[in-house]
Amino acid sequence: MRIYKDHLILSGSKVKDALLALNELSQDAILFVVDSEDKLIGALTDGDVRRGLIKGFTIDSLINEIIQDNPRYITKGENNLEKIIEYREGDFRIVPVLDENHKVVNVINFRNIKSYLPVDAVIMAGGRGQRLKPLTDNIPKPLLKVGGKAIMEHNLDRLALFGIDDFWVSVKYLGEQIENHFGTGAEKNINIEYVWEEESLGTIGAVSKINNFEHDYVLITNSDLLTNIDYEQFFLEFVKQGADLAVLSIPYQVSIPYAVLETNNGEIRSFKEKPTYTYYSNGGIYLMKKEMLNYIPKDTFFNATDLMEELIKNNLKVISFPFSGYWLDVGKHEDFEKAHIDIHNIKF
Repeated sequence: MRIYKDHLILSGSKVKDALLALNELSQDAILFVVDSEDKLIGALTDGDVRRGLIKGFTIDSLINEIIQDNPRYITKGENNLEKIIEYREGDFRIVPVLDENHKVVNVINFRNIKSYLPVDAVIMAGGRGQRLKPLTDNIPKPLLKVGGKAIMEHNLDRLALFGIDDFWVSVKYLGEQIENHFGTGAEKNINIEYVWEEESLGTIGAVSKINNFEHDYVLITNSDLLTNIDYEQFFLEFVKQGADLAVLSIPYQVSIPYAVLETNNGEIRSFKEKPTYTYYSNGGIYLMKKEMLNYIPKDTFFNATDLMEELIKNNLKVISFPFSGYWLDVGKHEDFEKAHIDIHNIKF
């Protein structure tokens, strides 16, 4: 995978250096000109070089004489997904991401990603995977492979596909293996930090240990899920409904093999012949405003359902995001076997 710094060129470089770099970038040929601190100065394309040569500049001229002075960019943490969609659907396929000091911290390429969501992601990967023993005796469940890739890596790559590049991974059981496997995330153009649980803190308690989130929204997911969820749709629905917390919900159908009677004081009013009822269960993926994390007690065993109950008790808006796409919780041996079959048939 190309790293974002391949798109950066230092101010004061010569045109011939830019040509070599643009040639290496091939179909992604655009450079962003930065100073010695990686602060954005301008942009440069093949077309800019061509026009410069026509005007009489040479390959030994400085690039500063032919660059675009005011390139479009995205500010990290900016809650303006409409701008992202506008860039994606327009002609601006490759866009630099700047921090508050105008420094380039990433370059996104809509040929490789679907969106750029203003979200931090926490992956809960500290469980022992008891139901998958003996497979998990020496390997943590998140590193069990499906389709030649670790289960958790499918999760991480799906999130990164939607432009999420700040990750925290909660680890405990055999966590060193997870940390060694994924490292800092630099090879995937993302940043990964690790949160160690000394004692088990439930399905969300470890999040209380994180105090340096980059964005106003946080997504928390179990590490053992396989899903093709569209995270942009999830985020847009969350914002549209003005929610404080959204829970991915999975439909579960119950078929009754008999007629169901509807009665009032013993008198039959109507009946439904062999009805099917649809219920929605917790899908293990949560999107919330960052301030909702203040309801998670520090260093205390606390489940995601506890957080939901606490928010509802405080009259905050907790919504369901019904999902009808592919979702599988790889918790038992039969789930693991199903995952090996599904991975070849489901478009992720």
